[in-house]
Amino acid sequence: MQYTEIMVRYGELSTKGKNKRNFIDRLGTNVRNSLRGFDDLVVKANRDRMHINLNGDDSELVMQRLSQVFGIQNFSPAIRVEQDLDAVKETAVAMVSEQFVEGTTFKVNTRRSDHDFELDTNEMNDELGGWILDHVPGITVKMKQPDIILRVEVRANGIFLSSETRQGAGGLPVGTAGKGMLMLSGGIDSPVAGYLGMKRGVSMEMVHFFSPPYTSEQALAKAKELTVKLTPYVGTIQFIEVPFTEIQEQIKHDVPEPYLMTITRRFMLRLTEKIAELRGGLAIFNGESLGQVASQTLESMVAINDVTTMPIIRPVVSMDKNEIIDVAKKIDTFDLSIKPFEDCCTIFAPPAPKTKPRLDRSREFEARLDIDGLIERALAGVKVTKIHIGEEYLNENSGLFAELL
Repeated sequence: MQYTEIMVRYGELSTKGKNKRNFIDRLGTNVRNSLRGFDDLVVKANRDRMHINLNGDDSELVMQRLSQVFGIQNFSPAIRVEQDLDAVKETAVAMVSEQFVEGTTFKVNTRRSDHDFELDTNEMNDELGGWILDHVPGITVKMKQPDIILRVEVRANGIFLSSETRQGAGGLPVGTAGKGMLMLSGGIDSPVAGYLGMKRGVSMEMVHFFSPPYTSEQALAKAKELTVKLTPYVGTIQFIEVPFTEIQEQIKHDVPEPYLMTITRRFMLRLTEKIAELRGGLAIFNGESLGQVASQTLESMVAINDVTTMPIIRPVVSMDKNEIIDVAKKIDTFDLSIKPFEDCCTIFAPPAPKTKPRLDRSREFEARLDIDGLIERALAGVKVTKIHIGEEYLNENSGLFAELL
């Protein structure tokens, strides 16, 4: 079928009361960003639902993008015809016939906002139902749980028919719950944490630590490609590269081996907090799962979290590895995450890291370092890249951190 529009129904937005308009406006912006590259369509985000006029764009490709936008409950491709009963009947038969197989049942469900139209909802249901029964041999009517529900909306600007409903991603529109900074490694867990945070409406900026020459350009590219995998949920994501070589070399030189990971993570948190403060972030997100590795025990979290008062949110904290992998496969990050490129968390990793580091010892060892100077020099070298949906990643709009604040 050559569909003319897609009708989008909202999910949790229906419960937002006086704030509903703000949520809908944000969803409209996110949908437009996600549909970047479809130059002819028009998005109209109304209070009751959203209408996407396709104007010739490919409905199937558009719906693939829509299925990943948070804040959408479900959506239906539709065909607009003039307020002409013969045209409506012809389109209804064509639409139902395309889905018909032996034994198919159907019903007609009409809504009418244009009360000047000649037939009311019951009359329209009867007229179209009878016509379909006469012109689609073998089909039968079933009022409860039919195979096909032909939905008919009579509006002032035409009559819209749809017979298919696809599920959306649910959740809340990204950006309605503030901004978070995701500590994005090259592993399995952190992209899943970012996905889950965005599902609850958080706008994520990716903070990635890289340490050349110990980490390769391929590792940096991998982190950017993981960001690309998350762009369909919002359209555009800022990727923040933090140079970390000097800090890791100093930690390696001055800190006892069992505490290398603890002090490394303390510096990562400090830097992420600084970046969040400069860019309006409200919380730090990461992919820590309780007890999974040495730095993710409760004792380690106490010793590491000591350096910040900013909320640290761990969406996967109670999930086991198989549960996290299932989500990673669902969002298509798993195969990329398992590519064997070193990241900052694996280089200089001690053979026996401290699983229960003491807070006082962590502070003592860290005091041997020029904390303020190391942080200042790292921030001076930060780069920001805007990554758009459907592209490997863009170097345009990238530059030194100080130039992009």
